[in-house]
Amino acid sequence: MSKRIIVMTLALAVSAGSLFAEEAKPKANAEEKQAASPRLTIVEPVKDFGVVAKGEKLDWSFEIKNTGENDLQIISAKPGCGCTVADFDKVIKPGATGKVTAHVDTTAFAGPIAKTVSVETNDPSNPMATLTIHATVKPYVEAAPVGFVRYQLLQGETSSQSVVLYSEEDEPFEIKNIEVPQGDWIKVNQTKITDEKQRVAAGKPGQNQYKLDIVVGGPDAKVGPIADKIHVVSNSKHQPDYFISVTGVVRPTVRVDPTGVNFGEVAPNDGAATRTVYIRSGNLQAPESLSVTKAESTVPGMTASFKPTANKGEYEVTLQIAKDAKPGDMNGAVKIYTNDSINKIVTVPVRGTVKAAAPASAAKSSK
Repeated sequence: MSKRIIVMTLALAVSAGSLFAEEAKPKANAEEKQAASPRLTIVEPVKDFGVVAKGEKLDWSFEIKNTGENDLQIISAKPGCGCTVADFDKVIKPGATGKVTAHVDTTAFAGPIAKTVSVETNDPSNPMATLTIHATVKPYVEAAPVGFVRYQLLQGETSSQSVVLYSEEDEPFEIKNIEVPQGDWIKVNQTKITDEKQRVAAGKPGQNQYKLDIVVGGPDAKVGPIADKIHVVSNSKHQPDYFISVTGVVRPTVRVDPTGVNFGEVAPNDGAATRTVYIRSGNLQAPESLSVTKAESTVPGMTASFKPTANKGEYEVTLQIAKDAKPGDMNGAVKIYTNDSINKIVTVPVRGTVKAAAPASAAKSSK
């Protein structure tokens, strides 16, 4: 073998060794960096509460260990539906243990549930982890057919719906108190069921059941959406508080559009000196039952007249500033008289300022 070949062989060997060393260096650095990183270790990722009473609040602190060599940072802890995170330790030192505390309100659930919390950390090998709370929610007090009532009422009307409360408790079920929202627009009549035909096929056999007649409406009911709860307090050991949701809407017997008129600055001969107000029946079943009998203005220099439209239960009220109205501020109302027992007089506020009419010659020259 010539000296030249030997030199070339040695050069190639040195070059290959150098290349291998360069390739191994990043790998070694990555392994060192990985070893020095924080490491998320969950002691108990799943907590099973077993059977719990409906309405019970479940609280659990999951232990989080940092088995790495740098600080473990908990960036966020995002709950799933029905579960909220109370708090969590943001930084956990190497070898230390932190906590993520979760809370579950079982009021809206029944049967098996699994609620999760997604934990985001700075652990490069495990940036996301999931914590889970399991439970079987058992209603010890429940309502049939459902635990809510819904009403669609016309102002002044009343309507009644009934639910039956039953229990899974061993002790004789008794209602201690029923709390309703303030005012006289919700009333509850309680009756212990003694007729077997009125019992619902639910709850513990032979246990007491109660019929609740829920009457909503009347003169004290406010127009607008209904969103309240009836609180039933019983002797139930596991679930003494039961809430019945009362929802719906109370519609006005008479609707006005617009509810107020502002003329702004207007001259008697302007087109804006005439405004229109519409009054309509809120009775969807019999809108023709509404009639307007009179419309009068309390504003000097402004008249009010009315006429029915082509729509049943709808009237058009015209407000007109008189040609000889004196300049100045308007501050009054138009009163619309109806045959409605609730809204006999509908008052629409009127505001504005009457300015002097432009002379006829000035009006022609402007054209």
